[in-house]
Amino acid sequence: MSASGGVVYLARFATSQLPSAVPGKQFHMIAKEIKPGQLVVYQNDPCLVKSLQVQSPSARGAATLYKFRTWNLRTKQKVDVTLKGGESLEVADFARRPIKYMYADATHRHFLDQQDYNQYSLPLEDVAEEAQYLTEELEGVMALIYNDECIGVEVPQTVVLKVTQCDPGVKGNSATGRTKPATLETGLVVNVPEYLAEGELIKIDTRTAEFLSRA
Repeated sequence: MSASGGVVYLARFATSQLPSAVPGKQFHMIAKEIKPGQLVVYQNDPCLVKSLQVQSPSARGAATLYKFRTWNLRTKQKVDVTLKGGESLEVADFARRPIKYMYADATHRHFLDQQDYNQYSLPLEDVAEEAQYLTEELEGVMALIYNDECIGVEVPQTVVLKVTQCDPGVKGNSATGRTKPATLETGLVVNVPEYLAEGELIKIDTRTAEFLSRA
């Protein structure tokens, strides 16, 4: 296994459709089985796979390379990992627990475990990306628990947010395909169809930060 620079970051993937490791058991996945959203162990740290590029061999007999962009959940750094098809990584022994976003203060965001009512607090910078989609009403938010510690949160693949600022809607332009920037209630700025107006609820893909539809 070797680290590699130059892997292009493609997209963020929600992981709620992917299984956790089996507690107490060591489980490995070979490179071609690892998908974006999987939590793996690399150099003894838990790493969330963000994106994948497959590099086909240019010469006969050369190996296919799988280039992963990962996020080290301990150091909070991006890590590029390159594997050959037969090489493997250990699947991290972790759990997902349903949580509710409560509030943010000057340094942390705070979450409530909906099963045992424990509270988790994560530094603002550790959940800056997820915060673009977090509202107190959002359902389906999960805590990632590793070694009995909350190391991150994941949000659903789609969320509904309110448009709080944009240029006035242009009637009759629904078929033109033209877009305009809109600021949403969390501060996220996305391109939306020109006909949308302030106050409307829209559906956003959290993997790509793209407008999907009116809600």
